[in-house]
Amino acid sequence: MWQPEPGWHPVPAGSGPSTVGVWRTALEGQPIVVKRFAAPHEDDPAELSDRSHFAWWRRGADALESGLVRDTPGLRGPERCWVEEDDEGLTLFQTWVEDAALNGLFRAHALGRFAGVDLGGRPWLARGQLAARLRRVEHRGGWRTLARTTVADVADHLWGRRQRLLAELDALPQVAQHGDPTPGNLPGRSGDDVVALDWATLGTGPVGGDLGYLLLSAREELDPLLDAYLLGLPDGLADRDEALHGARVTAVLTALTRADWALARVADGEGPLAAKFRHPAVEPYLRALQRQAALIEGLVRG
Repeated sequence: MWQPEPGWHPVPAGSGPSTVGVWRTALEGQPIVVKRFAAPHEDDPAELSDRSHFAWWRRGADALESGLVRDTPGLRGPERCWVEEDDEGLTLFQTWVEDAALNGLFRAHALGRFAGVDLGGRPWLARGQLAARLRRVEHRGGWRTLARTTVADVADHLWGRRQRLLAELDALPQVAQHGDPTPGNLPGRSGDDVVALDWATLGTGPVGGDLGYLLLSAREELDPLLDAYLLGLPDGLADRDEALHGARVTAVLTALTRADWALARVADGEGPLAAKFRHPAVEPYLRALQRQAALIEGLVRG
């Protein structure tokens, strides 16, 4: 059975269903990050074995080992990486990336530049990430917990329009996207590029999609982030309205989904639901949702 080495130090990090853990160590005096992925079993969800699904278990390692994002403009992977495989899964080793304290504008500009990359149509690239996430919500009965809050009418209206909104995203120019561009996943800098981590959702999506995901955790507001994104976007790839719509739909549907998920985890505890809005596991998601009020209003009226 695979086990981490005794000298490895656990590192707090986000993890998907296939991630066993993340550690920091050193090799020849250089800091190294080690990430372990478990291969799916027969009783695991089928999506873990679907190469086009955002949850495919080994995309994060293959994206780096293949060299696909080694020198891409805008976003690029760590300087050095390698993979060791066994019957239980695989272990990804990569150089430690120092936090360069980048602001949201720099990251948005980098996402725009990366959107122009030709990823070559590899069959394991993620596609239709937002649609797949909403199908998960549909299997749970929709945004059921939000139906018990003051945003119930808005959530119900947008849930009923979700297929139309997803179709509008599909009609936009489809571009390269990181898929999870949080500040924690975009920490480093190499010249004009961002050194990015966690490539597990690398693939293609609507122009502005990555910007919409970034908006949910960035300190800056949409307008300056959109301007920076457009400055990085290659000429002729998409116009401002297309990028804005991609960002708006992605941000709003994702913010609603995350808020509902966070509330659902505490909803069955004692006390009224409204008393749990300040729960530390809920409040950040509600704040992110509140920040999208103008975008939500635009979609409701549209």
